[in-house]
Amino acid sequence: MQVSLESVGTLERKLTVRFPAEQVESRARARIVELGRTVRIKGFRPGKVPPRVLEQRFGAQVRSEAMSEAISASYQEALRQQNLRPVMAPSISARAAEGNEIEYVATFEVVPELPPIDVSGLQVTRTVSAVEEDDVDRMIETLRQQRRQWQVVERPAAAGDMVIFEYAAVADGVRHPAEGFERAGTILGAGALFAEFEPVLLGAVAGDSRSATVQFPANFREPSLGGRAAAVDARVVRVQHPALPEVDDAFIASFGVRDGGMARFRADVRANLERELNAAVRGRTKAEAVSKLMAAWADLEVPRSLVDTEADGLLKQAQQNAQRAGVQPPADASLFRKDAENRVRAFVLLGEIARQNRISPDPQRVNEMLATIASTYEEPEKVVELYARDPELMATLRNRVVEDQVVDWVLDHARVAEQRLSFAELMQPQG
Repeated sequence: MQVSLESVGTLERKLTVRFPAEQVESRARARIVELGRTVRIKGFRPGKVPPRVLEQRFGAQVRSEAMSEAISASYQEALRQQNLRPVMAPSISARAAEGNEIEYVATFEVVPELPPIDVSGLQVTRTVSAVEEDDVDRMIETLRQQRRQWQVVERPAAAGDMVIFEYAAVADGVRHPAEGFERAGTILGAGALFAEFEPVLLGAVAGDSRSATVQFPANFREPSLGGRAAAVDARVVRVQHPALPEVDDAFIASFGVRDGGMARFRADVRANLERELNAAVRGRTKAEAVSKLMAAWADLEVPRSLVDTEADGLLKQAQQNAQRAGVQPPADASLFRKDAENRVRAFVLLGEIARQNRISPDPQRVNEMLATIASTYEEPEKVVELYARDPELMATLRNRVVEDQVVDWVLDHARVAEQRLSFAELMQPQG
């Protein structure tokens, strides 16, 4: 086998491989012989099919498979010889060469070659937090809000009430809906509707009609109104007031707590909060460490093929989210290219730290992460079984564990300062 390597750009490589055509023929002949022992063809006894019949029936397919196998085997051997680490499957073009040889060209990108990564100069902030009794109280109140019942009232609408109304809007001469009215609802003060329209509904009673000019958000589900100021006419259908349940035995039992009363209920709420807190702490600290790592390697060129794939994935995710939200979906993956580059750069750096320091997934941490994931479902044992049967899911899980281990390695070798946050501060979205 003859191998030549050409660098095309910083990360793209062109690998030319030549090997004897006899390798394909020998594979094909062996496959034909194997088929002769097992294949069943009408008119011939098993194992007695003439070679010429086998050749006519299966020759083209067998040679195609033999060619693919020969190219795959020689490609892997060429990668080992040249010490190459491709990031994705190659683009391969093959052709017959002179002297009964086959030649193909494999084009691909490789993982960037990096010197030993030194993080001793990085300044990383580690987040620490704890669940307090006040956090448990607030969560129980949130659970009460989630179980509230809406009761129709005859009084004027006040903050916290749900107002059901019908409306029609006209923007730039276009009416929505074209005929009749559309029904909607909003909780006053919750910011679910447009801020300037809520005061219009405040103080209204069932049967009242109200009008106002409303600036619709750009991503509003109805394109004729999105980003436009519209004249809105609304009629209040009903006003509803929230009735909160008492935290009694029935309320506690509705969350699956049959024994232990309030003490057991609060313990379960605390355990759930601590699970959320631990995930948030890990996520924030990981984001901080990766951010500092990427800033130190901001000029690292990353494989375009990985960036393209990641950008396409982000686009599809955004389109699905937009569809669920009823808003206009994005159409161009270039909108996500910067985020994709950052993700790929993080992937490359974390992977290189793992490789340089021989960090492999800790089986105990894999089991602990799987147990944590499974515990969020009603039947945890079935989730564990699902992962055990699916190699792809387990590979993803192990990759997550390795990333966490790499972050731990960075924290062990960088300059770390602690930042203490309350549970509420920790759970606030980061801008």
